[in-house]
Amino acid sequence: MSDTILEVRDLHAYYGKSHVLHGVDLTVRKGEIVSLLGRNGVGRSTTVKAIMGLVQSTGTIEFNGESVVGLKPYQIAHQGLGYVPEARDVFPALTVEQNLLLGLKGRTPGRWSFDDMYRLFPRLKERQHTQAGVLSGGEQQMLTLCRTLMGDPELIMIDEPTEGLAPKIVELVGQYLQALEKRGISVLLVEQKLAIALDISQRVYVMGRGHIVFEGTPQALKDDARVRREWLEV
Repeated sequence: MSDTILEVRDLHAYYGKSHVLHGVDLTVRKGEIVSLLGRNGVGRSTTVKAIMGLVQSTGTIEFNGESVVGLKPYQIAHQGLGYVPEARDVFPALTVEQNLLLGLKGRTPGRWSFDDMYRLFPRLKERQHTQAGVLSGGEQQMLTLCRTLMGDPELIMIDEPTEGLAPKIVELVGQYLQALEKRGISVLLVEQKLAIALDISQRVYVMGRGHIVFEGTPQALKDDARVRREWLEV
């Protein structure tokens, strides 16, 4: 039996007449953290949006061995594929706890409970009765991550979770991602910060101009100065 949970082959994506992705191939295995790296504008966010059914695309997208092509985003989510967008997407008039409740999608908690969320990010427990709209950017990012987890996904795609966060919060996010791995949840991480991606990932992909230009281990990327210089360094 294959240990692949997500398989993407020959993925093309479009915004109107603009052809953004050009034959992207990638896989994520069960219980694995995979990072998708690259400069801004190369198609990393479009890749996860296409997988989630949020942009027009063609190609093969299989989750747990079944095609999700043509499904609505909510249908894909109910199959166990979680998505955390780059924008901190909270419900501002609702409290922290009410936001977390919405993540259940009408089901009882699975592998994750309120107590789990509060252990991961104690600040959320302190703010559990506070409206999400008055939280700091870092707190809203924590809440968005945790609300997605409350839906008990088998794989979670996270787009730029450390963008704009203070170094201490970035460290907390790294611990959060490693906590997912320990519970057997797969992660596809879109990230610009090379250090955190190389530290926590089992494999990495590098994107350039809408296609994959490198696939390998973090160590292999560290050893490949040409790829880093051409596709990652500013």
